[in-house]
Amino acid sequence: ENESLDSALRRFKRSCAKSGVLAEVRKREHYEKPSVKRKKKSEAARKRKFK
Repeated sequence: ENESLDSALRRFKRSCAKSGVLAEVRKREHYEKPSVKRKKKSEAARKRKFK
């Protein structure tokens, strides 16, 4: 394509953010016990409910 490096990089970063790649990497960085996962999930649901 005929686009600059900056615009290609910006497009790549935007597509990564949309697909959730970086969030997935951060989530898998350290092991999380199933009980902690459940607790975080319920906290997020509670936060969404009262928002």
